[in-house]
Amino acid sequence: MKTQRGRFALLAAMAAVAFAGPASAQKSGGILKIQHMDNPPSASIHEESTVSVAVPFMSVYNNLVMFDQHVPKTSLASIVPDLATKWEWKDGGKALVFTLREGVKWHDGKPFSAKDVACTFDLVLDGESKLRRNPRSSWYTNVEKVTADSDTQATFHLKQPQPSLLALLAAGYTPIYACHVPVADYRRKPIGTGPFKLAEFKMNESIKLVKNPDYWKKGLPYLDGIEFSIIPDRSTRMLAFVSGKFDMTFPTDVSIPLLKNVKADAPKAQCTMRGTGVSRNLIVNKDAPPFDNPKIRKALALTLDRKAFIDILDEGDGKPSGVMMPTPDGVWGMPDEMVKELPGYGDVAKAREEARKLMQEVGYGPDKRLKIKVSTRNIATFRDPAVILIDQLKQVYVDGELEVIDTPVYYNRVFKKDYVVALNLSGLAVDDPDVAFFETYGCESLRNYNGYCNPAMTKLFEAQSREFDQEKRLKMVWDIDRKLQEEFAKPIISYGRAAGCWQPQVKNVTFHTNSIYNNWRFEDVWLDR
Repeated sequence: MKTQRGRFALLAAMAAVAFAGPASAQKSGGILKIQHMDNPPSASIHEESTVSVAVPFMSVYNNLVMFDQHVPKTSLASIVPDLATKWEWKDGGKALVFTLREGVKWHDGKPFSAKDVACTFDLVLDGESKLRRNPRSSWYTNVEKVTADSDTQATFHLKQPQPSLLALLAAGYTPIYACHVPVADYRRKPIGTGPFKLAEFKMNESIKLVKNPDYWKKGLPYLDGIEFSIIPDRSTRMLAFVSGKFDMTFPTDVSIPLLKNVKADAPKAQCTMRGTGVSRNLIVNKDAPPFDNPKIRKALALTLDRKAFIDILDEGDGKPSGVMMPTPDGVWGMPDEMVKELPGYGDVAKAREEARKLMQEVGYGPDKRLKIKVSTRNIATFRDPAVILIDQLKQVYVDGELEVIDTPVYYNRVFKKDYVVALNLSGLAVDDPDVAFFETYGCESLRNYNGYCNPAMTKLFEAQSREFDQEKRLKMVWDIDRKLQEEFAKPIISYGRAAGCWQPQVKNVTFHTNSIYNNWRFEDVWLDR
């Protein structure tokens, strides 16, 4: 308990760090024009699970706390106050008490209070009865309730200590909603306390935000507004950016090969190549025959040549990994020597030989091939690896036909398990095991797309979550990650790397290196035209 008290005191000390105000040299005014790669299903962040929603709408809202927008690597140490001014752990780590900022108003002029915090988490903790869907309910299974103790104090009551809860609350996926606004309104007409208000949301066309003149951070935002133009074709987007039509690409749009073109055609553009926290992975519906046979699922996993994916898609700039994002971009990834020992990660020819034997045992072979549809989302970062996957499946007597699905339909289908085999991309909103394990492998999680469930593993997930000794926790995480790969729970191919680029007139931009979901507040970005 003494060690725990010390760690609680350290976190509380972090909370006391005052919010650093912006410097005085910035210019106000102007519209920031950003490309968008896809059609956001809605503006209701709590109901969605794609960066296509987080990027354009995060600046409409505020969180209790957030990751510092200008510290590249997110961690507990980079968390700063937002709607909360400070926080304190109590009751041996089973209560997290927030003191809230006074004088904050919603975009419609009504006052913000602790009741709004309680209402927000009443939605999230109540499963799917109040939200259309609740993709991150698994984050908060350890939260018993959230209470509004007064207008300026809210408390999270936990079943067990959970040091990473603060990081979950700092994610771009954890905005505070208003009690007085129906949830349905958040899908098309959201109300927030953030630096920008939604002016217009035209599906398949654009999203326009305008400055909130009453933003509680005085002097911010600098921009008059932000316009996101939805352009489905990536080649068109790149040409439009290098021609100067846009100030910024979509922040994860520029692949390693494309970056060379951008630098050649727009040499003054600023670009940041970094880890995305997004893994390419294979999901298989184990309830759909013949994939209810574990031998077939294992065969599909064993045929994966991860190095080929990395060489083709990332020009070799990457490495195979397990569930957790590999180092040095990530914090929790297994050591390389441990990864090499995972089944299917070493000798590809040997793994495929085993896979063919498994397929033959269940009746497939050169003269009887398994024909399937391989589903994926209709954007380039999904389609490109799906094509590689289909080619590799041929090695184990599987002939795949590519099925591309627009974003709103794609997520509805995978949520409902309405697919057979899919090449999927899964982003870690926070580089933390509590997100990776509970969200994508938890028995009841909506984001557990292929329905993996192992109660024994769930107990291990919970044990690492309660561990305050970070060295000990790291080894626990490695052991869990290894076991998940040995079970072929959801075969991980690799974590991607990508760049975002912006024109030289855009100032004060920082991209996080271990997540793509948390630094789109844009409140202190400015234009020097």
